[in-house]
Amino acid sequence: MTTMSKIADWVGVSAPLLEVEITSVSSIEDAGESSVVFAVDGEALGRALRSRAGVILASRKLESAELPPYRTPDPRILWVADARYAFALVARKLNVDGVRAGVHASAVVGQKVAIGVGTAVGPGAVLGDGVVIGSGCEIGARVTICAGTMLGDRVVVQAGAVLGSTGFGYVRSAETGEYLIFPQQGRLVVEDDVEIGANTTIDRGALGETRIGRGTKIDNLVHIGHNCVIGKNVIIAAQTGISGSSVVEDGAILGGQVGIGEHATVGAGVILGGGAGVLSGKKMRGPGEVFWGRPARPLKEYLRDLARLKRR
Repeated sequence: MTTMSKIADWVGVSAPLLEVEITSVSSIEDAGESSVVFAVDGEALGRALRSRAGVILASRKLESAELPPYRTPDPRILWVADARYAFALVARKLNVDGVRAGVHASAVVGQKVAIGVGTAVGPGAVLGDGVVIGSGCEIGARVTICAGTMLGDRVVVQAGAVLGSTGFGYVRSAETGEYLIFPQQGRLVVEDDVEIGANTTIDRGALGETRIGRGTKIDNLVHIGHNCVIGKNVIIAAQTGISGSSVVEDGAILGGQVGIGEHATVGAGVILGGGAGVLSGKKMRGPGEVFWGRPARPLKEYLRDLARLKRR
């Protein structure tokens, strides 16, 4: 049974504890006595206190607020540094999705495939020869994982994604203009705790490997080309395209519809605004630095350019 004391342990706090059973997370409006809710501002906390929720995760910055709802301590509140993050952590611990481990009967599994304990493979998924999938993974419906691809533990791959496909690499004859595919015989490695959105495609390496670092989160409809190296805890929003042999370092954030040319580098902690374009071979550096525009440039420079255009 999950109680308030266990939830307090999960989020690393101590408080007066109620031994009520908790079974789910919920919106404030739909909360019952066995639900956990969260509040990051005074208005939300007021609504949470008036709800039937069993546990309220509230941001610590609200603890000293001079508002009527807080004058009488409520034993349901757990004060945490970041209520939204704590709520997500509790949701994961409670496993609200109820994913059942095992391989669906309609999945196609190749030879010498290794699947870890607690992993779920959904209907219509295809696992090529020699695929390795770690423990506690979720492989959605109609996902294709091509031969030789390796996934770590707790990897989530949503429906329709294709991992380890042949890269778009061709060599052109100067004499005839004919294009001939360059060998695409490398592999794709996806490290622990990566999440990959629906219909995203990630190519295998040409001769080496493509690698997605631990904790990276990739949205729907993203394409990552061959031999790319994506660092740890990177965020990549929908419809982003990353050309072959590019590097995105740890903690970078890529907005929607970002385009990155080949052999480019996005440095650690760099933020690319939605629709930004990075030229081939370009290096974007500076932790916390925001780049925007096509071609991408520092935000202040981009805004100055917009102002100049407006004055013309």
